[in-house]
Amino acid sequence: MKRLWTPAWIARHVATVVLVAAFSALGWWQISRAASGNTLSWAYAVEWPVFAGFVIFLWWREVRHALGGGDGKAEQGGPPPAESTGGVGFRPPVRTVRTGGPTDDPGDPELAAYNRYLSWLNANPGARPGDYPG
Repeated sequence: MKRLWTPAWIARHVATVVLVAAFSALGWWQISRAASGNTLSWAYAVEWPVFAGFVIFLWWREVRHALGGGDGKAEQGGPPPAESTGGVGFRPPVRTVRTGGPTDDPGDPELAAYNRYLSWLNANPGARPGDYPG
């Protein structure tokens, strides 16, 4: 539970309370306007509480994630957790070589030059576009 009382989490709790209170007040204000005869305000009277509910949903999801509950994908046969990478669930990208790219069209020199550029980029995956010798 101590994880939820860090300065960052306190700011999240305060922001959640402020946003839910503000959205609820705006919803009540729109109900009073709608009761006065403004028919468009009926839509806003429904919309503001939906926003408040969404803020509560996001807050609850983040609390569950911080407490280690996650989203339940591991129990449902989702992808296995990443190897010991310091708690980060990212994996390095897999580089593949594509073959059978577009052929050079002798009728369009710009397309041929662009295809040569793309094939050079594919052959040099770590290079920057500014390194292109052509």
